[in-house]
Amino acid sequence: MRSVTSRPVVGPFADRLLEGDLPALPTERRRAAVTFIIRRVDGLPSFTRFGVMVISSCFRLLLALPGGWPAARWLTSKPLPLLAEYPRIVRSLGYAYIWETWPATLPDGAPA
Repeated sequence: MRSVTSRPVVGPFADRLLEGDLPALPTERRRAAVTFIIRRVDGLPSFTRFGVMVISSCFRLLLALPGGWPAARWLTSKPLPLLAEYPRIVRSLGYAYIWETWPATLPDGAPA
């Protein structure tokens, strides 16, 4: 049975997070990193994926609200159990992909 993709839920948050963390990262590289993150979330074991999807749905709902991104950024800076893990997962997957694929990338995301 084919599972539903996490793209509509994980994609927008991952894109905004990487855009904020790495402002000079070219758009096509950011899109490739977001696609990688989505593939990895889609490949998680079912129970883990369910938990990630529940938490990511909360962040996706927050992003849909006016002023949602500043609120989401505030939440990502707090050591809240489980909620703080989601941005860490997105960042670690995104950063790993970016620096493994383009090792000369500068700390702000600019190509070297």
